[in-house]
Amino acid sequence: MKSLVKISRWAPLLSLGFSLAVLLSANSIQAAQLPEGLTWQSNPNEPIFASSDATFGGTYHTFIDSFPQTFRTVGPDSNGGFAAWTRSSLGLLDRHPNTDKWLPSIASSWALGDDHKTVYFKIDPNAKWSDGVPITAKDFTFMMKMMRSKDIVDPWSNDFYTKEVSEIIVYDDHTIAVVSGKQRNPDELMDYVNLQPRPAHFYENPKKDANDDGIADDFVRRYNFKAEPTAGPYYIDDIDKGKAVTFRHVKDWWGYDNKYYQHRFNVEKINIKVIRDQDIAFKYFEKGQLDSFALLRPALWHEKATGELYDKGYIHKAWAFNQAPVGAGGIWINTAMPLLGDINIRRGLEHAIDYDGMIEKLLRNDYVRKPNPMGIGHGDYDDPDIKAPDFDPKLAVSFFEKAGFTQIGPDGIRQNGKGQRLSFAVTYATPAHTSRIAYLREQAKLAGLDLTLNLIDGSSMFKYVLEKKHQLSFHDMSNSKIPVYWQYFSSENANKPQTNNFTNYSSPELDNLIDAYRVEFDLTKKHQLSRQIQTLINEANVIVPGYMVPYAREGYWRWMKLPKDIATKQTEFLFNANGFMGTMSTFWIDEKAKQETKEAMKAGKAFEPVTLVDEKYK
Repeated sequence: MKSLVKISRWAPLLSLGFSLAVLLSANSIQAAQLPEGLTWQSNPNEPIFASSDATFGGTYHTFIDSFPQTFRTVGPDSNGGFAAWTRSSLGLLDRHPNTDKWLPSIASSWALGDDHKTVYFKIDPNAKWSDGVPITAKDFTFMMKMMRSKDIVDPWSNDFYTKEVSEIIVYDDHTIAVVSGKQRNPDELMDYVNLQPRPAHFYENPKKDANDDGIADDFVRRYNFKAEPTAGPYYIDDIDKGKAVTFRHVKDWWGYDNKYYQHRFNVEKINIKVIRDQDIAFKYFEKGQLDSFALLRPALWHEKATGELYDKGYIHKAWAFNQAPVGAGGIWINTAMPLLGDINIRRGLEHAIDYDGMIEKLLRNDYVRKPNPMGIGHGDYDDPDIKAPDFDPKLAVSFFEKAGFTQIGPDGIRQNGKGQRLSFAVTYATPAHTSRIAYLREQAKLAGLDLTLNLIDGSSMFKYVLEKKHQLSFHDMSNSKIPVYWQYFSSENANKPQTNNFTNYSSPELDNLIDAYRVEFDLTKKHQLSRQIQTLINEANVIVPGYMVPYAREGYWRWMKLPKDIATKQTEFLFNANGFMGTMSTFWIDEKAKQETKEAMKAGKAFEPVTLVDEKYK
């Protein structure tokens, strides 16, 4: 799986108070009347990107490096890597991966109001949860109540679903309006009102709770390992705790009535095995026990994914470039930790960490340096003048000396007058990155800086960082079309566990800009505010910008089939059956080719070797 990508808490889902229509009885709800003159749309003529050659069936075998801390979609520990699977339910709309146009999903059509706040949706009457219960307006109003509840112990959700959407108006079981908490320009309005429902019947609380808000007081514990029904094509069918999770395709899934979902999600089962070591997982792959393997790491693509299995065409390779936005990240500096609150220390760190050398010497220049700590690919929201800091040990030393580290110890590491060594731990999540951190450590010594390695595998690492126990954290966040800042830099999230303010940095000026950015309607002004925010973040020196990987690159057994156009603009993974984490789930399994391949291997028969390179979106 793609390294060091965690799920950002920007996900357009829902918010604030209830309209009268929602709060009144069912009879009163029916009394709400749709405005006249609405122009309904469904974008029925966008290009298809799946293949009609795809066949259904088979089990896709893949892996994760640690068992998830929870199967909840919200609350403590829900924001780790497995969230790409647990949050894989559908929203009201989907987005075309090439044209960027909105497409029908749970909503079959939609219409924009003239107030720059309201969007009307017609829920597909065929839409059902994976347990067969119809999806109705109640599931959207319940989701609002759930996300606002303190019982879910999720500060981000409480804030987003209280401030960013003002109400849901229910007209009937299959017609709703979502009203933004403020006027928004067309570029972002739909992102905020494109909500995911939650299955009200699954969470209904039969007993009265202390606060009587309809959400279980023990929500976090009660639902920790209970997988909710999904609107999407797959549901969790089996949990072998600590070892594996199996998804199964929903029988007669309602979504196939939608032309944009046809010939996708083609496997019947997805078996996700826990394999804690990437190198061991690669061995499983070459033994045929995993169907595909991400070859993002240069050593894998260029060195390890070679030999007889590839030369004889049993395993194919594919490299497809994309134009997906890149999220924030690199090395996050926790300013609440001793010494790291000193901006001179942070400035020294930025020039003592040799990302460019790592990319050149360890990563074959396959990766690209991220210029902006907040990511790129957001158009006019991004400040093009921000550049990644150069590795410059002499300049780093000048900053360290300003911070009082003027002495050099017997081991070559700088010390201050109190005898404190200039040493910080870098927390990271996978042994595959040990060589990278080790390289940074050796280079940092040139500036008298000691970087120690703090490997914490998988989801436990992200929990450690969410609890703000780290000094330096080596990780990236997932992307979003429109940059988000509140979760990362609002003072409301600083020094609080289970928030994404990993740096614990905030300032009144930054707060004011972020608040203004969140409410700004004028797109030009919003772009300006975004660039101002990025400038302040860059000047705070709290994230050392890392690298980005602008492509999908994988090995896969020859029975795994891809469309003629193997990737889209947004494809970050070619194989990931749930359709999230940057893949469109357009692949399928050819059972005949699988049998043919196994027989050929026994007989020593060879096929033509295959390496595909798609540079369409390079």
